[in-house]
Amino acid sequence: MLFLIDSLRPDGLKQADTPHLDRMISEGAHTFSAQTVVPSMTLTCHTSLFFSVEPNVHGVTTNTWQPLNHPVPGLFEVIFEAGLNSSAFFNWEELRDLHQPGSVQAAFYLKDDKTPENNSDRELTVLAVDYFTKHRVDFAFVYFHQTDAAGHRDGWMSEPYLRAIANADRCIGKILKVLPEEVVVILTADHGGKDRSHGADSPEETTIPFIINGPGIPKGYRINRTVRITDIAPTIASFLGIEAPAEWIGKALTLP
Repeated sequence: MLFLIDSLRPDGLKQADTPHLDRMISEGAHTFSAQTVVPSMTLTCHTSLFFSVEPNVHGVTTNTWQPLNHPVPGLFEVIFEAGLNSSAFFNWEELRDLHQPGSVQAAFYLKDDKTPENNSDRELTVLAVDYFTKHRVDFAFVYFHQTDAAGHRDGWMSEPYLRAIANADRCIGKILKVLPEEVVVILTADHGGKDRSHGADSPEETTIPFIINGPGIPKGYRINRTVRITDIAPTIASFLGIEAPAEWIGKALTLP
């Protein structure tokens, strides 16, 4: 299970009211200094996450999708080829191209009008909880967009931004309640943000949290190595017992 809170800064996570993520940290392993890619744009970062290559290889350097410069198998396709199933839940439509047609068992897109009144993160959570209650899933990706919307509208580290993080935490808590105990859960972000934007190489924009929790994960462990966003797909593949493609540059995370 991969949760991604768009534009979540580590210091935002520390300041917001996040009891469920705090529990994941205390009962699992984490780092507050993981690194994303540059340009720190949402689609660019997600492409590097799911295809485990740098932007100069995949070529998606804006929030407009284009065919990859060099054919690279993505995480969803690797899981499908291994005979496993996956699902995706997201409220930012551009993420639809992260998987090839036919490679996921289910994909749910819910439009977010980027206003506080339209809480699509909570609506998406209802869909996810219902689906996970009824279906077995080997891998799932659940994405929350409203933190990014709050950052652009009100500023990163503003009160609305911190409230959006707290809201995402509550959503994650509801989903965790219906997951089997043996599930390994990862929480991360695509990028951070500064003032009311992101895309550059400042620490506020490129430093992201990484939390992993589940069977075999040491409790309260602070990860000492540098974790890059390109390491996440190989780590997920490793937990699923799948060999990472040779094209992927990331390294699967190993813990004591």
